[in-house]
Amino acid sequence: MTKPPEKSKLVRKLRCAVYTRKSSEEGLEQEFNSLHAQRESCEAYIASQRSEGWVLVRDQYDDGGISGATLERPGLRRLLEDIEDGLVDVVVVYKIDRLSRSLADFAKLVEVFDRNGVTFVSVTQSFNTTTSMGRLTLNILLSFAQFEREVTAERIRDKVAASRKKGMWMGGVPPFGYRVENRKLEVDEETATHVRWIFDRFLEIGSCTELAREVGTRGLRTPRGNRIDKKYIYRMLSNRAYIGEAVHKGDSYPGEHDAIIDHETWDRVHAILQESPRKRAARTRADTPALLKGLLFGPDGAAFSPTHTRKGDRLYRYYVSQTVLKHGAGSCPVGRVPAGDMEAAVIDQLRAVFRQPEIVAGTWKAARAHTDDISEADARAALQQLDPLWDELFPAEQARIVTLLVERVDIGTEGLNVRLRVDGLGGLAREMLAGDMGAAA
Repeated sequence: MTKPPEKSKLVRKLRCAVYTRKSSEEGLEQEFNSLHAQRESCEAYIASQRSEGWVLVRDQYDDGGISGATLERPGLRRLLEDIEDGLVDVVVVYKIDRLSRSLADFAKLVEVFDRNGVTFVSVTQSFNTTTSMGRLTLNILLSFAQFEREVTAERIRDKVAASRKKGMWMGGVPPFGYRVENRKLEVDEETATHVRWIFDRFLEIGSCTELAREVGTRGLRTPRGNRIDKKYIYRMLSNRAYIGEAVHKGDSYPGEHDAIIDHETWDRVHAILQESPRKRAARTRADTPALLKGLLFGPDGAAFSPTHTRKGDRLYRYYVSQTVLKHGAGSCPVGRVPAGDMEAAVIDQLRAVFRQPEIVAGTWKAARAHTDDISEADARAALQQLDPLWDELFPAEQARIVTLLVERVDIGTEGLNVRLRVDGLGGLAREMLAGDMGAAA
């Protein structure tokens, strides 16, 4: 008697996704790299489970040059999105630390797997996350993986500390004024000249804010091409690399590189930096000449005189009407005005004048009254040079130019009116063409 044929066993298809990761970018450019080796092993394992219904999904989930200490990885994010969309049944990796080196992060991944009914399999470490024993094994292996990562980080920190104590350069963006050659800092003479100028100029003006404005006028940029602001200048002035030292966690050691700044300049700069920023700013403002002295007049025709008051460490400058000084407050509708705001308004009008063709034409005519060798194009070019040069001039030179260009400034309740000296514009044009103005910067 023959037995009836057995019914064929139905096998559910399991869609398998292979995930690969490599911490460093070294070797990724090779035709067959570590990611390829991981994928090959995982695909071979999936093929061996074909009888269990395992099939490889077409999408590839690879992360090259990304640490396993973070979950912010493009390949992993795509894998998790496909899991949430129900497109994956099994995640296959070469080793579990390819998926994560953090126990806390891996717990989050397992939670996502369980919520979506996904099984996790490691080719070289056989276990199944759906069983309690598999979870215990996973936790033990991940603990050792995390321990290995922390020990490696400690070794790297110790190596960096030892190297810095020997004065070695340990990578990163080199300070402005240096370049890296053969893993060592070398002085870049072109930019080192700017560094010396910044230190010397700070000794002259004592203000990072003013210095940042002058640096911007010169068009200087950081090694990454960013604008140099006062915070960056302060960091430059405090960077001991410029005196040939290497710093690690606040301690300084003799460096292998050459210094750009001598110790005397460094000490003088830091003697200024140790002073209160408010005191330095107040002194800078106090040393600045009153640009509109003898030029500013009120609606009643009376002159305005410069004055100032102090509140604590702060200095406040004003222009006060002579009428108010003689007859008291209320005797003039515009009794007192802030000096900084008034001077800035006049300077803005002057800089706008240099760009107006009709003013340039008038300047040319005035200049020709003294000499015939200045063309209208020469006058225009000369005045246009003054706009970007203005911020580089010393305060005393700025005051001289204002006196040269401005005949009178009338201030009223509705604004101010600036009356120019056309002959002064001609004289200024001749100075610019002769190159005398640049010497005052």
